Amino acid sequence: MSDTLVLIHGFPLDGSMWDFQDGALSGVVQVLAPSLPGFGGSPAAGPTMTMDAAARAVFAAMDAANADSAVVCGISMGGYVAFEMWRQQPQRFRGLVLANTRSGADDDAGRQRRLDLSARLEAEGNGFLVESPGPLLSDSAGEELWGDVRSIVAAQPAASIAAAARGMAERPDSTGDLASISVPAMVITSSGDTLIPANVTAPMADLITDATLETIDGAGHLSNMESPGEFTMLLERHLTVCGLL
Repeated sequence: MSDTLVLIHGFPLDGSMWDFQDGALSGVVQVLAPSLPGFGGSPAAGPTMTMDAAARAVFAAMDAANADSAVVCGISMGGYVAFEMWRQQPQRFRGLVLANTRSGADDDAGRQRRLDLSARLEAEGNGFLVESPGPLLSDSAGEELWGDVRSIVAAQPAASIAAAARGMAERPDSTGDLASISVPAMVITSSGDTLIPANVTAPMADLITDATLETIDGAGHLSNMESPGEFTMLLERHLTVCGLL
């Protein structure tokens, strides 16, 4: 089945962060929102969830659903996984959506922060991260949405969150791969994202041959959850461009 949309979640959540998009679009295309290794009850990948291991898990989900090709959408960490998928099997892409993510690797300070987070998670559990998950939403996000985000974070094992942080710390710089992307692409950023600001995400659109740039006004880092209707509308538009709608 080729009319498939693959949604890859961000850190430190699971595939349930896409529930709105899944519900809105599953009637017109096959929607896959797999949880990456160790998240959402899926088997863990060991002490480090590399982007390679994550990419292979998504391809396995596609294989199980008989999805030979798909429009792939990755948000935040999911974007890092999408880059690895492109390097491995570009022929399986009908299109690409990169949301609230970046192509560059971490600098030394960023890598150390991720390793420090991993060590703390393994020492203390995930409670501190549930209480203070960082700037995943904008300053104007309501308590109900924050509650939803914290509930998803709380459901993830501390060891799996730590493994993903280590995997992101060692991910490669994907900036050099942007020029090779030969399918229609959409880059989405949001004006309230302080974790990966718009001025970090937006330049990717200039380096991809067939890319459009969209900005969701007011939303924070998890733009698909904070502005679900607008995000889904953008996905529908891109699915049309890619010939799936």
